[in-house]
Amino acid sequence: MSLAAKLDEDYIVAYKSKDSVRLGVLRLLKTALKNFQVEHLRAPTDDDVLDVIARQCKQRQDSIEQYRAANRPELAEKEAAELNVLRQYMPTPLTGEELTAAIAEAVRSVNAASLKDMGRVMQALMGAHKGRVDGKDASEAVKAALQAL
Repeated sequence: MSLAAKLDEDYIVAYKSKDSVRLGVLRLLKTALKNFQVEHLRAPTDDDVLDVIARQCKQRQDSIEQYRAANRPELAEKEAAELNVLRQYMPTPLTGEELTAAIAEAVRSVNAASLKDMGRVMQALMGAHKGRVDGKDASEAVKAALQAL
C-alpha cells in the first residue's frame, strides 16, 4: 500500500473515531499533497509524500520554538501533538552510530577529500537515507567528518 493510500485510510479512521488532532493533521496533509499534485501535474510518489510530511514536521518544529519563545505553552503543546502524529508516518531516524557510518559511506562513495566536497556528500547521504536524516544534524556531522580528513 502506498503512503498516500495509507494516509487516506487513516483519515477515514480518524474521522469515524472523532480524533480531532489526527483528523486535522491528516486534513492539512491531504491538502498539501493535493497542492503538490496540482503544481507538478502528477500524482505524488512515496518519496514526494515523505518530502511533504518532512516539510510539515519542520513547520511544526519551528512553530513550537516560536511559541515557547513567546511564552505560549498551550500552543506549543498543540503543535507538539500534531508533530507526533506526523512522525508516525516518517521512517525511523538514524541513530548516532548509524549516521556516522552513513556519513563515512557517503564520503567514500563520492571520494571526498576536503570541505569543498560537502555538497556532494550531503546529496549522497540525503539521497540514500531519505526521510531518516535531519538535514541540520547531518550538515554539522558531515562538516566535522570532512574537517577531520
